[in-house]
Amino acid sequence: MKSSYAFLFATSLVVTGPGHLGAADVDFNRQVKPILESACLSCHGADKPKGGLSLIDKASSFKGGDNGAAIVAGQSGKSPLYTSTVLPPDHDDIMPPKGDTLSKEQANVLKQWIDQGAKWPEGVKLQQQRRVSFVKDIQPILEFNCVACHRADYSKGGLKLDTKESAFTSGDSGPSIIPFHPEKSGSYTTTILSAEDDALMPPNAKGGPLPKDKTDFLKDWISQGAPWPDGLKLTPKKAEEAGAEEGAIVAELYKKIMATHKEKAQADMKEYSNLIPGTQVQYSMLPIPAGKFKMGSPATEKGRKADEGPVHEVAIEPFWMGKFEVTWNEYELFMYPDESMRVVAGPGVTGEKLIDAVSRPTKPYVEMSFGMGKDGYPAISMTQHAANKYCQWLSSRTGHFYRLPTEAEWEYACRAGTTTAYSFGDDAAQIKDHAWFEGNSNFKYQKVGKKKPNPWGLFDMHGNVAEWCLDEYLPDYSMFKDPVTHSPYVKQTKPYPHVARGGSWDDSPALLRSAARRASSAAWKQQDPQLPKSIWYHTDAQFLGFRIVRPLKVPTQEEMFKYWNNGVEKD
Repeated sequence: MKSSYAFLFATSLVVTGPGHLGAADVDFNRQVKPILESACLSCHGADKPKGGLSLIDKASSFKGGDNGAAIVAGQSGKSPLYTSTVLPPDHDDIMPPKGDTLSKEQANVLKQWIDQGAKWPEGVKLQQQRRVSFVKDIQPILEFNCVACHRADYSKGGLKLDTKESAFTSGDSGPSIIPFHPEKSGSYTTTILSAEDDALMPPNAKGGPLPKDKTDFLKDWISQGAPWPDGLKLTPKKAEEAGAEEGAIVAELYKKIMATHKEKAQADMKEYSNLIPGTQVQYSMLPIPAGKFKMGSPATEKGRKADEGPVHEVAIEPFWMGKFEVTWNEYELFMYPDESMRVVAGPGVTGEKLIDAVSRPTKPYVEMSFGMGKDGYPAISMTQHAANKYCQWLSSRTGHFYRLPTEAEWEYACRAGTTTAYSFGDDAAQIKDHAWFEGNSNFKYQKVGKKKPNPWGLFDMHGNVAEWCLDEYLPDYSMFKDPVTHSPYVKQTKPYPHVARGGSWDDSPALLRSAARRASSAAWKQQDPQLPKSIWYHTDAQFLGFRIVRPLKVPTQEEMFKYWNNGVEKD
């Protein structure tokens, strides 16, 4: 069955652009409800509402919270539900927090609704819905699938989707985006047509039909008012590709590392701090002695899970480990090789750009700290592949071989000679002095090195951000049957699951124990907008970072290649 593309756009229009509501009454169910459900209920739902303010129903919302009424019918200027959304972006009280504010058009909907009497239909209850981010979720869909044919210099059907103004006003048959009305928005309705329909967008020849998760993003975005950041212009893009000639690159790095490696024995290992060449950014490494330990947790340990056993003895060779989690200061040097920020003026800096052959991430669509801070804070949301490539990049810059720790190395270093649930003992009540976790993190990660270190001087091994390990995740340790297992490493054979350790700012104390394990999953990329999924970013893992190790014994060239290239980076 075929339908006309023009017919899909020929419906009567309620508005001609975002936020142009006119004098008509604001429709609570159509306009206000989706904004509250997606932007407010994550903190003001039924379960422990922040500030005592619950917005799940009419009675709770008008009752207010610890600071009084949030909605004063007829007076938006006295209603924090509205006034908190139009504060300066850096204001401590702006809502929603974490740099993900409402658009002007969404805030205007709340204002008009309140000024019109804040009419809330009886019996209507709210349920939390996912919030769609234009930059993270919608911009990539449009840039990869639509803008090539619908932009200023090539506007098929008169439709231009490269700027906010044109996206909401252009089109020979009328605008294709009608805020709060996905059923009347051609930019959505044409994407859910059958594959045989001539009006399908994008057409079969250009990647259509889109997967349902992408069309659902479009639908939900429009339902939430189609927020589009002011001044943001879209450009056509193609899917990313991984780097090439990896074998030759590793061969050259191996030669460089072997030429600069000096330490021969454990006695030669000392703590050191290096500046990343060409910058004033420093990282520090602590020597971890060889030894044996009991890996896993006993059945009697509080909070223990089945994947932490059976307990088995492991022998570990000496290595250096990062004193701190890798920070944004370090990681962004790797992320942005061609921008002016990559050259840092200072003593001993030549001004040379940091250019080498190691593949690096594509530029992310969203600000990857998610408003939680960068200077001195841990880098987050990278895939294991990206963390591996950072290690390779740092190796190329310094002449030292760096990689991620194996799971056994990580637990050995975390325990630091202890056999208790935490490196500071068994008393979880002490964790506030040693870690950032759900009870003291203020809903975000914190600067590295601000809590007490473990007995070997490593900071944030418990909490702040969970940390990548090299290994593929196994459901338990039953495969380790030898009396002593020497330097185990479970090589990755599939994209998921891989191991992360240490727990995070968003976790309970039990998940921060020395033996606690975490398995990666495709859900960590659930909202990744790219098709195919990015090999660089876990957009939904804002709790995830890493630290580096440097083994005393330099691996062979073949081993080096496998450490830096797991071969399963693509979903």
